[in-house]
Amino acid sequence: MNEQKDFDILEMPAEGLAAYWLSIKKLIDVKRSKKVLDDEIKYTREPFIKYLLETAFSELDEATVRRLAQAKSDTISDEYSRKLSSMCIALLAMSSQENPRISFVRMAAQYPTALISEKKAFTLAHGLIDGMNEKDSDQSVLLEFDHKLQGDRLLVKMLFHVILSRKEGKQQLEQLIPHIKTPFYANGMTQVIDGFEHRILKLNLTVQSKEILKYSNRKMQMATEMCIAIRNKLNYDDIFRIAKAYMS
Repeated sequence: MNEQKDFDILEMPAEGLAAYWLSIKKLIDVKRSKKVLDDEIKYTREPFIKYLLETAFSELDEATVRRLAQAKSDTISDEYSRKLSSMCIALLAMSSQENPRISFVRMAAQYPTALISEKKAFTLAHGLIDGMNEKDSDQSVLLEFDHKLQGDRLLVKMLFHVILSRKEGKQQLEQLIPHIKTPFYANGMTQVIDGFEHRILKLNLTVQSKEILKYSNRKMQMATEMCIAIRNKLNYDDIFRIAKAYMS
């Protein structure tokens, strides 16, 4: 079994998530060995799924498993919400050509504790701009943007985008699009480049970020119910019925 690299519950469709749990059920039924679960726990990198597997198939009672799964879901949702909010601020700052210092303060304020100092953030962001112009730099690493990055690295990347937009113009952002792995941010940046009216851009970003969070929470609820159903040894058809309750 290979380590999973692209499994992300926050961005994968509910249908793909349901298929994952149904495949786990099939493997357990066919192999009838605890090794199936041990392997999944070992190789799964997706945080919520890994936590579910570790918790649901422990000695904890079902009520405790549900309570802990909800706590983990809330923790992940809160972190994702902060990142989405800071992305919205960055995109709107690019649109309005806002002073980068103001943008950084507003982005950093989304977090309960200081992740990085303003001075260090600006030093690193300007370093990224310098790196873009160096022929030997690895652009795929330098320009990579992914919501899975740590909060401090994400802030630096977004500050870099805000500075680049203000210094060299919005059209310079186009070269970044192929390196952005978060669809929400890539779509927003495309709208910035295309010159969407600031008011419309803000409305689009606000509505979409709320829908993303709602959908993510629903997927984590579905994952919890399907995992517990597997723990309780429900049959395949009944587990599929649980999945269908969370899909349109």
